Formats: sequence, structure tokens, C-alpha cells
Amino acid sequence: MSTERIVSLGAGATGLAPTPTYERGGGDELATQDMVLNIGPQHPATHGVLRLRITLDGERIVACEPIVGYMHRGAEKLFEVRDYRQIIVLANRHDWLSAFSSELGVVLAVERMLGMEVPVRAIWARTLLAELNRVLNHLMFLGSYPLEVGAITPIFYAFRERETLQHVMEEISGGRMHYMFNRVGGLKEDLPAGWLDRVEAALTAVRIRLPQLENLVFGNEIFRARTRGVGVVSPELVHAYGISGPIARAAGVDLDLRRDEPYLAYAELFAPGGPGHVVTRTEGDCFARFDVLREQVHVSLDLADACLDRLRTLPAGPINVRLPKILKAPEGHTYAWTENPLGLNGYFLVSRGEKTPWRLKLRSASFNNIAVLPELVPGCVVADLVAILGSMFFVVGDIDK
Repeated sequence: MSTERIVSLGAGATGLAPTPTYERGGGDELATQDMVLNIGPQHPATHGVLRLRITLDGERIVACEPIVGYMHRGAEKLFEVRDYRQIIVLANRHDWLSAFSSELGVVLAVERMLGMEVPVRAIWARTLLAELNRVLNHLMFLGSYPLEVGAITPIFYAFRERETLQHVMEEISGGRMHYMFNRVGGLKEDLPAGWLDRVEAALTAVRIRLPQLENLVFGNEIFRARTRGVGVVSPELVHAYGISGPIARAAGVDLDLRRDEPYLAYAELFAPGGPGHVVTRTEGDCFARFDVLREQVHVSLDLADACLDRLRTLPAGPINVRLPKILKAPEGHTYAWTENPLGLNGYFLVSRGEKTPWRLKLRSASFNNIAVLPELVPGCVVADLVAILGSMFFVVGDIDK
């Protein structure tokens, strides 16, 4: 005699009618229960030491709890015992894919406290480097995200373009990840002779070859099937969780500080008729988030070209402001925020007139972006969890600080 049983849906089926048992010879119904599964903190799907505690009803996810803090280094407390020059070393490390942009927020906050006017050459050079850093950040995700859905080849194309831009960034700063090129009052040193020409050649090469990567991914039916309609973020969730950057704009929230509260040279670049524009989508799914990154790369390349043109027309002059040996910010407080590649970065600086800040609070983009996962994942299958997680475009150090 044999018995065929239909297994119930587990605890997630509370309140449903009992599942019938089809018997050929007899037997009782098999009871099941939800399973709690830990993904991480060290797991290829989590991109670092992020832990996801998920509750599974079969293959279906019932609940998801992101557990962070495994990489916490206490950056904000370390800020309080470093002077303003030393803080830059720490500030560019929480989001190692956006190091230049993270440095930038700190020096902008200190310069605002000091009421300091930065040389025009430094303003345009900073804008150029910030946009190159944005392209480098986005290319990493354009190459690595297809890995989540089984596509290996795109990352080789993306890294080819990243290396082209990394060469010019390394030439000017000496660093590949942690540039340490910003200074309070400007930049570390002037641009090397012929560097602008080499940047132009790198931008041209990337612009010509980028369609190869785009066609490889966006023309793939499997990629579209795995990302369209998956992990939809609504504008209401964006506002509730403080989501920002490409993830928010992919949900139709039209916010970009480069246009809305411009700093550096962005007021001119995002003026009507300028090369800058804000990329948005309305679908809010994994595909839309990836598509926003793709188009933002093209916008940043246009902005970088505009910065090159302006730097060529500027007369020779200083690239920074001469500072005292001991730099002290006046007593008071200020808040500076920037449109980092992954979203809004905020710096709340409180000074008591010393060479170290009394408090420097860092608001990182990745923490808010990852906090929305419990709203997106329930109801999805495990395979979709990996696709959703990768599309949130986070850096673990940016979550934990």
C-alpha cells in the first residue's frame, strides 16, 4: 500500500481550509512549519557582512529582518578625536566605491563653518572628479548586479571601463580606492600637465564601448524576466524610509541635490540648456533601478565633458586656500549634504571652537536604502530575494559606518 500526501502550506496558511489528503491506503496528513534561515553574515549573496534572517514557508518568504553591525567601526566617535585633516582619511572609507564624494561632504561642511571661499579651479576640478567617481561607482553595480541573476560576462566589460577611468584617477591622486585628494579649502595639488587630455581620451573610450555592456544585459530576455515587476518600491515607501539616490528616482521620486540644492559647479551644469538632467523611472522594480544607473552613467560622462571644457578655459591660479598649521572651526553647527552615487549623504557638524569636532554625525545612504527590505521581500521566492537585494545598490561599510 502507498499513500500520497499533499503537504500543507505551514504556519503561513493559518485560517485557510485544511489541505485534503489523498490516500491510496491510509495515513495521516503531514504537518509542516515555517523555517527560519540565516543568509549571512558571510555569504556570497549578501555582498559583505550583512545578515538577513528570513522566515520561509516552503520556497516563499514570509518575513525578512536585516541584521547589521558586523562591520561597525565607530567612525563617528573616531571623528571626535581627529582634527579636520585626519577626518578625511576616515570619511572616505565607509563607502569605498564613492570615496571622493564622501571626502567632499566633510570638507564642504568645514568650509561652510569657516565661511571659506574656494578657488574656482578647485570647484570645477572637484566637480569633474566627483562625476568620474560616480561613473566608477555605477559601473561596479552595472557589472556585478547581473551576477545575481546568473550572468557572468557583463562584469568583465564593466571592469574594462572602470580600469580606463581608474588610470586617470590614480594618476592625479595616487590612490585607486581611497583618493585622499580633497582638502579643506580645495584640492591637494594642481592637475598634472596633460591630464585633462588623458581624461578626455578615457571618457571617449568609455562612451564608445559602453553600448557593448548595455546590449549584453538589456537585450537579454532572462535578465528582463528576473527583474521586471520584482521588488517594487513605491513612492510612499521612499518617503517613509528616507530612501534616496537611484533607488528613489527609479520609483518616480524626482529628487537630486545637484539640481535641487546645488553645490560645487552643479548650479551651472543643471541650469536650463546645460548637460545635466535628473534620470527617473516610475516602475520602481529591479529593472528600473538598474536602468537608472545605466542612464546616469551617460549623464555623468556629459557632466565630466562640460567640466573639462570649463577647466581648459580657466586661467592659471590656486587650487586651494592656504591654511594655518592648526585648523580650528568656529563654535557653532552646520549641516551639509551631497548627492553621493548611492544617495544622500549628510554631515551634521558641531564645533566648540577646537581643532576636533565636538560631534560629526554621518547620515549614509545605504542604511536607509537597505532598511526597506522587510517591506519588499515578503511574498517573494528565495531566488527573487537575491535579485532584490543586489538591486538595492548598497555598500556594507556605508550601512554600518
